[in-house]
Amino acid sequence: MTAPIVHARKVGKNFGGYQALIDVDIDVHPGEVVCIIGPSGSGKTTFLRCINQLETIDSGALWVNGELAGFRVVNDVVHRLPAHEIARQRRVTGMVFQRFNLFPHKSALENVTEGPIHVLRQKRSEALAEAEALLDRVGLSAKKHSYPAALSGGQQQRVAIARALAMKPQLMLFDEPTSALDAELVGEVLSVMRDVAATGMTMVVVTHELNFAREVADKIVFMSEGRVVESGSPAQIFGSPTEERTRGFLSAVLAPNTNTP
Repeated sequence: MTAPIVHARKVGKNFGGYQALIDVDIDVHPGEVVCIIGPSGSGKTTFLRCINQLETIDSGALWVNGELAGFRVVNDVVHRLPAHEIARQRRVTGMVFQRFNLFPHKSALENVTEGPIHVLRQKRSEALAEAEALLDRVGLSAKKHSYPAALSGGQQQRVAIARALAMKPQLMLFDEPTSALDAELVGEVLSVMRDVAATGMTMVVVTHELNFAREVADKIVFMSEGRVVESGSPAQIFGSPTEERTRGFLSAVLAPNTNTP
């Protein structure tokens, strides 16, 4: 098997006296879709933010794309990387947040071209052509000149996905991308995510959409109270989980859905 693009070993993260992550071990290999599930407050989003270096780990080690994320070891001494090096490492990942985070004063097209032009130094003509293709890919060609305030939540999230893809990441991170959407808009975002997964993009998805996880994921990671409790294939986790905490969570979440086997 190829080397993992995300390799986490005994990762810990504290916020004051609160341990958000405790000895987290997770590997994500190129082309894999890994869905992280679990109750609120279990550390799922914190781990995603550590991958993207929006948070700094306090213990353990985290490699992304073969590089130690945020640090350099010189003569057995660990040094924090300067901001420009962290920014360079972060370009490997594209992140889609719960709340879209679009620039409100820029159109959909301008939101998608902002990074390629100003960060990747791409020619404006090339960035525009690629942005238009990406907006077409997420079904928003007709909305390319619209501003976020004129778009539905689902449309804004699809622009956010196009914006992340425009940076040509090797790894896409999704942090509860449908949690801020009305129920009728969830499907359009999940459909775009399915299409992204079908291209072979490596994805780590924090989600409560368990049917999506069952359908799309190569691996499910169940977290609770800052720890990885159990991981495995969707068939294993949903069909025959070994840990009582996993069984209890799935029973509580899936029980209202009488159509779920």
